[in-house]
Amino acid sequence: MSAPQQPYSDGPPDPEGQDGGYQQDGQQAGGPPAAGGKKKRDRYAGQAYEFGAGANAALGGQQPGGQQYPGSPPAPGGGYGFPGQQPMQQQPSYGMPQPQQPAQPGYPDPSMAQAQPQYGQPQYGAPQGGYQPPQDSYQPPGQQPGMAPVTQQFQQMSVGGGPAPAAAAGQMRLNPLQPVDIGPQGQPFHVTDLDQPPPPIVLPPNASVTPSPHANCPPKYIRSTLNAMPTTSSLLKKSKLPFALIIQPYATLHDSEDDVPVQYDQVIARCRRCRTYINPFASFLDHSHRWRCNMCNLTNDVPQSFDWDSVKQQPVDRWQRPELNYSVTEFVAPQEYMVRAPQPLIYLFLLDVSYAGVTSGLLATAARCILESLDRIPNADRRTRLGFMAVDGSLHYFSIPRDGGENNDARMLVVSDLDEPFLPTPEDLLVNLSECRANIESFLEKLQSMFAQTQDNSSAMGSALRAGHKLISHVGGKMCVLSASIPNVGYGKLEMREDKKLLGTSKENGLLQTQSSFYKSFAVECSKTQVSIDMFLFSAQYQDVASLSNLPRYTGGQTYFYPAWNAARTEDAIKFATEFSDYLSSEIGLEAVLRVRTTTGLRPSAFYGNFFNRSSDLCAFPSMPRDQAYVVEIAIDETVTKAFACLQAGVLHTTCNGERRIRVLTLSIPTTQNLAEVYSSADPQAITAYFSHKAVERALGSGLDAARDAVQAKMIELLQTYKKELGGGNMGGGGLQFPANLRALPMLFLGLMKNLGLRKSAQIPTDLRSAALCLLSTLPLPLLIQYIYPRLYSLHDMPDDAGLPNAETGAITMPPALNLTSGNLVPYGLYLIDDGQTQFLWLGRDAVPALINDVFGIDDKNALKQGKTSLPVLESEMNERVRAVVEKSRDHRGKGCGSIVLPPLYLIREDGEPSLRLWAQTLLVEDRADQGVSGPQFLGMLREKVLS
Repeated sequence: MSAPQQPYSDGPPDPEGQDGGYQQDGQQAGGPPAAGGKKKRDRYAGQAYEFGAGANAALGGQQPGGQQYPGSPPAPGGGYGFPGQQPMQQQPSYGMPQPQQPAQPGYPDPSMAQAQPQYGQPQYGAPQGGYQPPQDSYQPPGQQPGMAPVTQQFQQMSVGGGPAPAAAAGQMRLNPLQPVDIGPQGQPFHVTDLDQPPPPIVLPPNASVTPSPHANCPPKYIRSTLNAMPTTSSLLKKSKLPFALIIQPYATLHDSEDDVPVQYDQVIARCRRCRTYINPFASFLDHSHRWRCNMCNLTNDVPQSFDWDSVKQQPVDRWQRPELNYSVTEFVAPQEYMVRAPQPLIYLFLLDVSYAGVTSGLLATAARCILESLDRIPNADRRTRLGFMAVDGSLHYFSIPRDGGENNDARMLVVSDLDEPFLPTPEDLLVNLSECRANIESFLEKLQSMFAQTQDNSSAMGSALRAGHKLISHVGGKMCVLSASIPNVGYGKLEMREDKKLLGTSKENGLLQTQSSFYKSFAVECSKTQVSIDMFLFSAQYQDVASLSNLPRYTGGQTYFYPAWNAARTEDAIKFATEFSDYLSSEIGLEAVLRVRTTTGLRPSAFYGNFFNRSSDLCAFPSMPRDQAYVVEIAIDETVTKAFACLQAGVLHTTCNGERRIRVLTLSIPTTQNLAEVYSSADPQAITAYFSHKAVERALGSGLDAARDAVQAKMIELLQTYKKELGGGNMGGGGLQFPANLRALPMLFLGLMKNLGLRKSAQIPTDLRSAALCLLSTLPLPLLIQYIYPRLYSLHDMPDDAGLPNAETGAITMPPALNLTSGNLVPYGLYLIDDGQTQFLWLGRDAVPALINDVFGIDDKNALKQGKTSLPVLESEMNERVRAVVEKSRDHRGKGCGSIVLPPLYLIREDGEPSLRLWAQTLLVEDRADQGVSGPQFLGMLREKVLS
């Protein structure tokens, strides 16, 4: 049967795709202490002193040598540590106003959180000096009283490069530049900088057609590297900053948790020239009978039924329509957007039944997990279909009859021809979940016993993929591969090529390349027929993740890696079962395409992420997962003359429930001719995400050394550009000047260079490195930043409210995060280090028995199980609070992104297993671990390069 057509026709003229705790300045948060909390901590403290920790206890947040690490919270009087300890000298906070200083305007200050304009709210349009709207026009709410005098002061000053734009010229005042010395002697990076919102987007008053607080796209869906964009290509080049969008079309795994409004009336207004969807930044003319496109300026007729609700059969107030009030909205597409009937949800499971797959417990666990998740698989339209294939040296198909027949047993059909595998029977191999539910359950219960005695070490997974593609390519669907061994026979056969002598050398790059051209060419073929592939890889031996990850990379899938997984370890079994069940329940978009449209003069020039780039501006996803982000680089081809530019991402897709929908995300960004405003509006986290994709591309193309060198060279280039163009050449007494909003950038770049995917080391197995590179190029931005710069929490001296539910929100209060340096670890302490993929509980060598007993229920720390573990449930307040913090830290939903990942927890004893200790220490980005450079050394090197 012929391959399915691309399902979208994006309107006839343009067929889419036919081609908490401590405050930052060291003050303790208020609130009464928990009853008995201080008394108990004092008891621990006295014991810590007697136990031999006293000599080190005063270190608190200090580095060896007695110098306090800037910005670390002081140890509260007697935590689990030194009794009667004096509070440390308060440090200057990181660019935040001191109590005795007036607050600075501009970059958001956490203490003014209530007053700050939030993303996507019309406060953005609030004039920040200069331009004032006419008296009778709409004044956005939330205007800060008292800001006007401060803004006027800024207009009279020359802040950071040239005169301020004249108010007389009617120009808005964008974010003012705030230079700081980011060196160790100035106001260096503090981890709380990562909790700051991006620099505000300041739009002109009345930029949007309605006074909606949701008119501009929130950062959880789209973040721009620049929140004020240069009007010309030459100014962008001069800045050396990238202009790119980090797009995450979905922020949740399930529709029920998604608050995006859905428009059901099938009235879709689009520009007839550039095909932009009408949005809050369009404008109306001619008594509102026509509208002007905010991308290309063409005037269009308003659809006749724009003021009529065809679902309720009644007039509608157009100013209440979601597409004019919300920057993120979804349309139910009418018939002309379909080339064929919406595709049903299809899962084809390819299960490894080789000796490794059976003896590791993978087959039994996967079968049990699918069985228990049948109710969670989306099936509202009762069209969902499942298929099962087993793979060893042969291919095993399973024919499952409908419920209620005479014979309810599944038949196994074995095909041993791996070169041209055929379908033994076209029907009954893909079965309707609703019609065959009882027989599917019966089959899954028996599956493990069918292969219990196997001795076959072969895996013909490449041939199985081809056969699976043949089975579902006429409809499309998702192939879910669970494999515990390397494909070693048949198509796509791979060799054991890892050589430990090559690790850490220039020849390591060869191991990160795909070994067989089959995997990329087959993936491209799958993309054309709407087939997506997800890889779940479990091998204890080398499995060639570098080659296998090509399958998800070009089909919109994901690679999930479980090194040395074994179901006999409870933690392993729970992690996989939890993640796989969430994976099966996630409401993916099927047969999707993503297109980005821009204001005239701009164009998308490069795309990064897991998809197939079908044409210059179209990305194809056989299925679009909800837990990935994509990067689109924007080029400036012509001078942009408007006060603000618009960018719109459209995702056309079929929902799991058989509806064709279009999700539209619209972002507006002010334009500027002032380099200072470009720098003061740059978003360090979005910039890091962009360069993480560039670094992965460079690593796979030119090698790891080249990738690390490119990241470091870019940081030097940005500092030099800032010094030359905006710093007046003056480094302020030999410091390292940079805008306050970009202060986190050097540490994020250092974290990127030290990440498992890019770090220079001879100890990182190729599969682990390849899996890390997959994460660096797919993770949603909040998880990517945590993966690059992990979170460190001190648990032994948590504030009294940490680990307990907040009285108002009910959310668990987290302890204050600490910078990633061993200077923040005391020898009697207990810490949590969490990079979003793995969690480490670090127990100091001098931890007192009382602390160990309260958390683990054992007095002797030598009796604690090191390595992968789970916390016991005890009737102790400390145990409950530590467990609450660990659970809250691994809950990714609170971070504004969907994710199925359940990070495993490792217990590390400071005086225990050296390899485990070194592994945890490599996450301390600002230390020298694994022969890297420390944070201060890195900043010193940058300073030398910039000054030279």
